[in-house]
Amino acid sequence: MSDALQKAFTLLLLIVLGLILRSKFKNKQQTDGIKEMVLSVALPSTIFIALMKVNVDSKLIIVPALTLVFNFFMYFVTPVALAFFGVEKNSSTGRTLIMLLPSLAPGLSCFPFIAEFLGEESVAMAALGDVGNKFFVLIFLYVIALNMFLKNAKTEETNIGDKIKALLVNLAKEPINIIIASALILLSFGVSFKSLPVIIADMFDKTSAMMTPLVLIFIGLAVQLKQKKKRLISSMLMFRAGITMLFSAAVIAVLGIKEPTMVLLAVAIPLSSASFWPFAHISAFNLREEASGLPKERRTFDAELAVLVLAFSLPFSTLLILGILSAGTFFADLPTLIITGLLFMGIGVVPNLIGKSIMKFSKA
Repeated sequence: MSDALQKAFTLLLLIVLGLILRSKFKNKQQTDGIKEMVLSVALPSTIFIALMKVNVDSKLIIVPALTLVFNFFMYFVTPVALAFFGVEKNSSTGRTLIMLLPSLAPGLSCFPFIAEFLGEESVAMAALGDVGNKFFVLIFLYVIALNMFLKNAKTEETNIGDKIKALLVNLAKEPINIIIASALILLSFGVSFKSLPVIIADMFDKTSAMMTPLVLIFIGLAVQLKQKKKRLISSMLMFRAGITMLFSAAVIAVLGIKEPTMVLLAVAIPLSSASFWPFAHISAFNLREEASGLPKERRTFDAELAVLVLAFSLPFSTLLILGILSAGTFFADLPTLIITGLLFMGIGVVPNLIGKSIMKFSKA
C-alpha cells in the first residue's frame, strides 16, 4: 500500500472514531467546544507556523483575489443553477442556498489535508486565500442577508452602518485574523519562525499538532444523515463540486500553472465545505422574525435547511478533498479535472431533470 493511501486510511479512521464517540457527545455544546478548539487554537497555530516559514511576496496578493473571484462566481451562478433543481431563487430555500453555496470553510474541511499532503508552504498559500473568502462571507454576505431580510419584511433598517461596524470589530477579534496579522507584521520586521524563542515555537508546534485529529473527530461527531431534503442537498453539492472543478481548471489553464502541488492546491481550496458564517447571518435574522411571530413559511431563510447543508457539506467536501489529494498527481492533469467536473455536474443535475420530465409526461 502506498504512503498516500496509508495516510488516507489513517485520516478516515479518525472520522470513524468520531462516529463511534457520538454516544459520548450527546450535548451540542460539547461538539461545539471541539470546533472552537480547532478554530481558536489549533488552526491559528497551524496558519502562524505556515506563514512564518515562507517568504512573503507581494505577488501572493493574487491568491486571496482568486478566492474572492471564485466566491462571486458561485454567487452569480447559484441562482441560475437553482432552476435546474426546481427551486425558486426568491423562496426561503433559494435564498438560503444562495447564501451558503458560494461560501468556503477551508479551516475545517481543507487545511488539515493540505498540511498532510501538500506541505506547510501550501497551507500558508491557502491561509492567504481564505482572506478573500473571509471578506466575502463576513461582510458581503451579511449585507446580502440584510438586503434579503428587508425585501422580505418590506421594512426599513436605519442602523446598517452600526451593524457593519460591529461586524468589522468582531472580524478584528477573530483568532485566525489576529494570528495572520501578527505573522505578517513579524515577517515585515524580518522575524521568521526559526528566530522565535524556543518556548514560543514549541507551543505553536504542539497546538498545531492537534488540528488534524480534532477536525476529523469533529466531522464524525457532527455529521447528520437522518434529515429531510437530503436528495436536494446531495444533488446541489454534487453540482457545486463539478462547477468548482471546472472553475479551477479554467484558472489553472489561464495562469499556466504546471507544478503539481500548486495545481492540487488550486483544486482543493474551492472544494472546501460551506462556511458557518452565512449560517450565523441566517440565524440572526431568523431569530428576529421568530421573535416577531412570523410563521416559518414566510421567513426570509430556512434555518433548518441551512443546518442540513452544513451537515452534509462538511463530510462531502472532506472526503472529496481527501480522495483527490490522496490520489497523488492523478487530478493534477487538466483533462482529468475537466472530465471529473462535468461528471459531477451531470450526477447532480441529470436525475432532477429526468424526474421533472417524468412528472410533466405523467401529467400530460
